[in-house]
Amino acid sequence: MRALVVYCHPRPESYTAAVRDTVIARLDASGAETRLLDLYARDFKPCLDAAEHERYENTAANRQGITRDADSLQWCDTLIFVYPTWWYGMPAMLKGWLDRVLVPGVAFLMPDGEQSNIRPNLTHVRRLGVFTTCGASWWLTRLIGAPGRRTILRGVRLLCARRCRTAFAAHYLMDSSTSVSRARHLEAVAARTDRLIGASRSAQPVTT
Repeated sequence: MRALVVYCHPRPESYTAAVRDTVIARLDASGAETRLLDLYARDFKPCLDAAEHERYENTAANRQGITRDADSLQWCDTLIFVYPTWWYGMPAMLKGWLDRVLVPGVAFLMPDGEQSNIRPNLTHVRRLGVFTTCGASWWLTRLIGAPGRRTILRGVRLLCARRCRTAFAAHYLMDSSTSVSRARHLEAVAARTDRLIGASRSAQPVTT
């Protein structure tokens, strides 16, 4: 198993970092080969600039500046996102990563003379996970439409394998969370990661 974890949070001491560590611990316990892309730690540039937009459809040139990320996307069979939900969606840094890295020839194929629509190009990705936190309640997030979750688990998933397995876990009402609720959520993250990758919880204890 080759797992790519895309992590997005500006503060290294955040609870989201504990979620990330829990996911990676379960991947390690399963024997997966794991790569971590820490967007803030790398000072990733999220804005698609004019030059990138101009070469966006040029598959011979559109990996310029994103080679590491594009190669990791094409290397993995398991893709996991860990981030906080802000204003019901993903942070601008992560949205910018999608804008800049999921380019034609990497994530999808453009229409051509025979095909009138885009076609998936991440069909090697068989597992897709989202682990997040939300300040809002579950019902309010669902009322708004949970755009962050939908972007990944619907939009990105359409580019993956046809029977791509998915996992999702969110700690809602994060601003009024307790040590008990946070610990319980890490247990849920561990369990859902194990189900996603088909691992046994008895393989190794979770450490965070």
